[in-house]
Amino acid sequence: MSTADIGATDRAQAAGPCLTCVAVALLLAAAIVASFIYLAIDYRALFTAESLGLMGRFIAEFFPPDLSAPFVAKAAWAALETLAVSALGTLLAVLAGGALALPASGRLGFTARQAARFVLNLLRSVPELVWAALMVLAAGLGPFAGALALALHTTGVLGRLFAETLENAPREPERVLVESGGGAVAAFAYGSLPLIVPQCLAYTLYRWEMNIRMAAVLGFVGAGGLGQMLYFHLSIFQQAQAATVLMAMFALVFAVDAASGRLRRGLAPAYA
Repeated sequence: MSTADIGATDRAQAAGPCLTCVAVALLLAAAIVASFIYLAIDYRALFTAESLGLMGRFIAEFFPPDLSAPFVAKAAWAALETLAVSALGTLLAVLAGGALALPASGRLGFTARQAARFVLNLLRSVPELVWAALMVLAAGLGPFAGALALALHTTGVLGRLFAETLENAPREPERVLVESGGGAVAAFAYGSLPLIVPQCLAYTLYRWEMNIRMAAVLGFVGAGGLGQMLYFHLSIFQQAQAATVLMAMFALVFAVDAASGRLRRGLAPAYA
């Protein structure tokens, strides 16, 4: 070990622990303890013989699931509706998020940047379930309300991600095209856009995976699809039918996750 290495080690030991890190860790630990005390939840009651027996009987009511042909066909149709809601909501979000990403990246001036970022922050600060409840009141019950709710929240997320990707993209190719006599739009389309499309597409596929899961949940507030079907059967204590709906949810999410994962892995070399 060299003298320089020994000197660096001695200086690190003399500096001692990071006081800020210790303070943050203590604050987090205190917040967790305070949360348990404030909520006053008796976790021991979950593991009593009576509670375990009730949970066991409840779980047993889901078996065997209803695999009759008519009900399976009904669940498959609801799965397609959930898939369509997530796809439409994601597509609308890509279009709106892409339109807002340009000013949010600062390319249209400071005022436009602040206004676009405010809109994006507002959209993603409202959870999908809240948007769904509002859209059900505005557009009525059904899958269209779910698609609008997903589009509004996902616009805020994708718009921010697209804007940051655009900010981090090198400007040299676009600048060279402008200096060579190309227009601003053509320079952006041929200089910057090809650099960010693979990463933006990967973000879009990832958010679509998340929207598949959320579309299944939005049905609980009347936005159609598997979630609405699950809520209906659970509300009338038809656990066997609810088990089939849960199986359809799992199959749908697994299939989309697998397909999206393969697509994103295929895109990885393009922006590695």
